[in-house]
Amino acid sequence: MPLRWKGRSEPGGRQGVGESMQEQLAEAIRRGLREAMLPNKEHEPLSEHTTFRIGGPAAFWCSPQNPAQLQKLLACCKESGVRYYLLGNGSNTLFSDEGFDGVVIDLRGLTSPLVEQRQGDETPLTAGAGLTLGRLCAEAQQRGLSGLEFACGIPGTLGGAVYMNAGAYGGEMKEVLETVTFLDDTLSFRTLPASALQMGYRTSIFEKNPGWCVVSATVRLHSGEPTRIMAQMQEYLTKRKEKQPLEWPSAGSTFKRPQGAFAGRLIEECGLRGFSVGGAQISEKHCGFVINKGGATCADVVALTDRVREIVQEKTGYVLEREIRVVK
Repeated sequence: MPLRWKGRSEPGGRQGVGESMQEQLAEAIRRGLREAMLPNKEHEPLSEHTTFRIGGPAAFWCSPQNPAQLQKLLACCKESGVRYYLLGNGSNTLFSDEGFDGVVIDLRGLTSPLVEQRQGDETPLTAGAGLTLGRLCAEAQQRGLSGLEFACGIPGTLGGAVYMNAGAYGGEMKEVLETVTFLDDTLSFRTLPASALQMGYRTSIFEKNPGWCVVSATVRLHSGEPTRIMAQMQEYLTKRKEKQPLEWPSAGSTFKRPQGAFAGRLIEECGLRGFSVGGAQISEKHCGFVINKGGATCADVVALTDRVREIVQEKTGYVLEREIRVVK
């Protein structure tokens, strides 16, 4: 896939690039990546890196292994004017069937060693943004630290969980988050307390500032009995397995919960259980999930969710908002 310059709506971007400029741009990126010694691939299938198993190729796929490499990579993209996308575990992302004509940055290498600071009954625990929530919850349980049990089955990274204030079973990241360290638009490292992050239902200040990249986060946990923590986590995991279509590729809950209702219930009440477009289907097990029944495309999922939103609004008056991020 050819690279694309950022448009005029994106700071530092240019437009109107011909084929020769495309190749010059690609070569500039290759050179920058070599000089910075950054692991990368070209034409990497994005379907292999998302839980939906959908998406065309990325022009460049890069996997920085530490914050310094990430900073160099972002600088390279900005200097070249190439668009980029920050990707965690790919559990809430739907890439275009045509792929991504820029640099997809895989943040899962940002897994610096955990830092634990006991303070009486409470313990701040710091981890890299690329660490999966499942692994972070397991580490907390083994250390006898409670507070993250609600997150044990959320299939994302710590950075992604901060970005969207992930939550489940009555808990949210904003309830345990203490501070977040990130790279801002000027590629400077900054740290902010949770109180300054504008965290709301499935949103945060990072969603409003897409040029910011979470590098690490500190959660404040409290002492607990490891066996009890494990029992609570197992209970949540069992509920997920019983109620959610985990056997199919999906991006988790497809729609945000509308105020005063539940998306899945509204969809079911509208008679849309099992409704499908191409290979995309409203799960028969849980109507809040769109699943890939096999061969689903981004176009299938978008068409399906658009139609579902139309029908639900027409029949109930509720306007559903997609929770998954569609990246074109």
